[in-house]
Amino acid sequence: MIPLYDDNPTVRTPYLTVALIAACVLVFFWQVSLPPRAGHAAVYSFGFIPAVFFDQASLPPDIAVIPSTATLVSSMFLHGGIMHLAGNMLYLWIFGNNIEDVCGHGRFLVFYLLCGIAAALAQALPDPGSEIPMIGASGAISGVLGAYLMLFPHARVYVLIPFGLLFIHQLKAGWLLVFWFVFQLISGALADTAEGGVAFWAHAGGFLAGMALIWLFRDQKAVQAKRAGRSRIPPTRTRRGGPGPWERP
Repeated sequence: MIPLYDDNPTVRTPYLTVALIAACVLVFFWQVSLPPRAGHAAVYSFGFIPAVFFDQASLPPDIAVIPSTATLVSSMFLHGGIMHLAGNMLYLWIFGNNIEDVCGHGRFLVFYLLCGIAAALAQALPDPGSEIPMIGASGAISGVLGAYLMLFPHARVYVLIPFGLLFIHQLKAGWLLVFWFVFQLISGALADTAEGGVAFWAHAGGFLAGMALIWLFRDQKAVQAKRAGRSRIPPTRTRRGGPGPWERP
């Protein structure tokens, strides 16, 4: 299922969400502009490597350009390919604007970074000697998804389902996000972490961090106002229903 958009309008302009997307896109353009060897070195320089972070290994001096602690943040802005980037940015755009809306710009940035750090550590702690670099915004975005589940489980999300023919279906956010989380747990249990690939435990860890941290960062009055506003939106026309909000009876 590919989410396309939700029915959860915002009040604040999502400057931070747009800025994070722009930063990831610009960094990706920088990555692909590098020669193959330099691009490979950049992943090791700015990706999060558990063995380096836990002092079980070290990088050659020519690529150890920032402290290992700083890679907890820098790794969030690197991506392994165009589909990796596109998928992450789609989820961030659909769900991030609503979390920024109820947190405010500054608190949303802190929340996002903390979720990303928690996600990286969730992947690293089971295997602190791993020398495989971790890159991508998905851990931080997973935190955004966890927060959305806590605050807006009844919001409607429109998803594209490639089942034979493509068609768009409407789901409650709660069902979609619980399914997504369970999929990460199952995939993490089945994955061979020694081979690299998708950091499923980072996704799960970021999701749980977002569920827990959102209560410290959200503005409860803003949450209540958004919920009240959504409850006043009449349903759109269906085969059995009446007119929607933009139609005359």
